[in-house]
Amino acid sequence: MAALLNIGLNHYLILSAAIFALGILCMATKRNAVGILIGVELVLNAANINLVAFSRYQTGGLDGHIVALFVIVLAAAEAAIAIAIFMNFYNTLRTIDVDRGDELKG
Repeated sequence: MAALLNIGLNHYLILSAAIFALGILCMATKRNAVGILIGVELVLNAANINLVAFSRYQTGGLDGHIVALFVIVLAAAEAAIAIAIFMNFYNTLRTIDVDRGDELKG
């Protein structure tokens, strides 16, 4: 039973790679702007998992944890700005389909 609870660095890296791949897949296949934003958030969360895992298992310090906090703050700011852009996009074109973005003037 104790062998099942032994989670190492490799487990976190596999989880992070899977989440990263899902984020890239989401960004590549979604035509909806909100879906693309969700993919970006998945990629950022995969990076955070890597930062925290390497910080925990390689150095034992808090460097990765602190950088992950900065990434979370930047992701929140990015999401707020992206939602404002999407709302303006929707008010102009009445859709959030990113393929119609070439119709914008400016």
